[in-house]
Amino acid sequence: MAIPDHARTNFNTLLRAASDGNLALMECLDAVSGQTRYVLCAVGRDHADYVMTPFGHLADGNPYDAYLPPDPANPSGFLSAEQVRGE
Repeated sequence: MAIPDHARTNFNTLLRAASDGNLALMECLDAVSGQTRYVLCAVGRDHADYVMTPFGHLADGNPYDAYLPPDPANPSGFLSAEQVRGE
């Protein structure tokens, strides 16, 4: 399964920001749910102002419960929750 170019570009920007010391964790509200989110941001400058570019938020709770990884036996598929838990 190929990672789209826009995701790869954003990831590389995030890596550059981290290596330059321009990465921040900012508390925000989710625009839809209103829940508190902790958002990874690249920090830039626009003259005297700081510009925060959000890239994504940290998973609530256990991140292993939030995501299903790719299936090594099926390049276009993902493991099921049961496979991940070993059921």
